[in-house]
Amino acid sequence: MRGAGDASTRPVRILLVNDHPVFLAGLRALLEATAVGEVVGDLTNGTDIIPAARRLRPDVVIFDFDDDDNDVLMLIRRISRECPQTAVLVLTRRHDYRTVAAVVRAGARGCAFKAARPGDLARAVEAVSRGEVIFGAHVADGVLRHFDAAGAEQPPFPELTERERVVLCLVADGYSTAAIAGELALTTKTVRNYLSKIFAKLEVRDRAEAAVIARRAGLGG
Repeated sequence: MRGAGDASTRPVRILLVNDHPVFLAGLRALLEATAVGEVVGDLTNGTDIIPAARRLRPDVVIFDFDDDDNDVLMLIRRISRECPQTAVLVLTRRHDYRTVAAVVRAGARGCAFKAARPGDLARAVEAVSRGEVIFGAHVADGVLRHFDAAGAEQPPFPELTERERVVLCLVADGYSTAAIAGELALTTKTVRNYLSKIFAKLEVRDRAEAAVIARRAGLGG
């Protein structure tokens, strides 16, 4: 993200990531028309994001997210962890709290609605490039409705199933694979399968890393 000293001296550098070339071209044209900044690159393959971000040094990466795509969540985590000076803005058709929570927990600085006016999208890009957290009007309305209805946040790691979250809680409490199997009346093979899925979704290497982020999120005793 741009520091305070250079925020007004150069345009926002933007990197686009979307696997639909037609949408990607339209988004590039829209952003260039708003003069919000400079589109320094676009990618149809998210696996290229880290080398591209290191080479192009964008202030903002814009991802498309609509279908609870765990691959996109993993990419957001990677860019947030490995390129901390780059802010992530997510474009979505959905404005439910679960979607917002998933991308923000992954590291995104904000969400913008795909049907937003060009000026609103430009303001969102400028805001996250300055380190602000922003939600489009439709997204913000969804978040407020969630809190009005539920009065509290949803459980952490919405990308996990309820059973995977239970397994992760036990990992955070220091349970071994055999102990988890005994606690949940499962076979050790089934527990290992759950652990593999959890590690992949959270993009961690092993149970030690999983336990750390789980405890940071308030899971476990």
